[in-house]
Amino acid sequence: MKKAAELVFIPSPGVGHLVSAVEIAKLLVARDDQLFITVLTMKLPFDCMPKGTVDAYTDSMSQRIKFVDLPEEAIETWGINPNLFLKFFIENHKAHVKDVVTKLTESDQSDSKPRLAGLVIDLFCTSMIDVADEFGVPTYIFFTSSAGFLGLMFHLQTLHDEQNKDCTEFKDSDAELVVPSFVNPLPAGSVLPGVFLDQHGAAEFINHARRFRETKGILVNTFMDLESHALHSISDDGKTPPLYPVGPILNLKSDDNHEGSEILKWLDDQPPLSVVFLCFGSMGSFGEDQVKEIACALEHSGLRFLWSLRQAPPKVMIAFPSDYADHKGVLPEGFLDRTVGIGKVIGWAPQVAILAHRAIGGFVSIAGGIQRWRVSGMVCRLPHGQCTRSNN
Repeated sequence: MKKAAELVFIPSPGVGHLVSAVEIAKLLVARDDQLFITVLTMKLPFDCMPKGTVDAYTDSMSQRIKFVDLPEEAIETWGINPNLFLKFFIENHKAHVKDVVTKLTESDQSDSKPRLAGLVIDLFCTSMIDVADEFGVPTYIFFTSSAGFLGLMFHLQTLHDEQNKDCTEFKDSDAELVVPSFVNPLPAGSVLPGVFLDQHGAAEFINHARRFRETKGILVNTFMDLESHALHSISDDGKTPPLYPVGPILNLKSDDNHEGSEILKWLDDQPPLSVVFLCFGSMGSFGEDQVKEIACALEHSGLRFLWSLRQAPPKVMIAFPSDYADHKGVLPEGFLDRTVGIGKVIGWAPQVAILAHRAIGGFVSIAGGIQRWRVSGMVCRLPHGQCTRSNN
């Protein structure tokens, strides 16, 4: 009889990363009754998770999945480059992770205890590879974004390390960039995520990609029919660890009871598949000029819409967006009056419950740090703030 094995999951802080890690952990333990998983959670120094988020996932959880909250780390959030904050924050947790893994390995000597089989780390947690190396166990990446984005990271890292090309030079450039994981070339200066055009951000992502190559394998939340070109392009280059498309990893059950909420009641009154839902994630927020451009596109489209609009934190401070006390101050004058009946502007959104509603016909969300979307003939490109007519 084989000995039970244990994996240590290390998601990045934030609801989206935690939820994805928990969902794949549930799938894995369901496939092997000799597998145990410990999920290590890091808490940011500002309030980022809705109250009870972790509890919602631990309720009715398999007894073979346990959670360990790492000690909180105090790190300054004022004046620090946002693209460096997460690096420092996660690196500060290495000692805590080592302590947890040490306790696991100290207790796995008997036949009744599972052996440590490896670490499964989030794409931003590559510094934890050092901890796995210390214990002589393999590291796997759980990549919560798309295979196309993974291929972009690898390509920019290759350009940097092998051809001495700095991707920040694409800023304000009209040059087209050929990326193997993309079917078509892209206008680099206007389409590359802004993080790749920032010196610190580019260096961090390139370093992550470089360290991905040290791991035993990469699990990607995608599937072959969706991203066959990207998956083949990465797997066929001969320079990357084995790639495992493990998606779609979805939790289609809403964890909070939103029955009877004002938002869902409003959706109940809308025709089927008629509403465009705009929601830009837990970090999604825009400046006033960009908000007005989105409002411009929505109003001219004439479509029904539900818009989760949240206020950006001060520029000198790293924090999550918050709800507006009153949306009127940031929206175009009269916008709410002119769109009454066909549109609703809200704050924090019960996203799963909304997406499951019969009235939702389209979803506008974030994609790799740049938002680009079109609504019924209107094109709005951000962050350039150009709202123009399109004949497409």
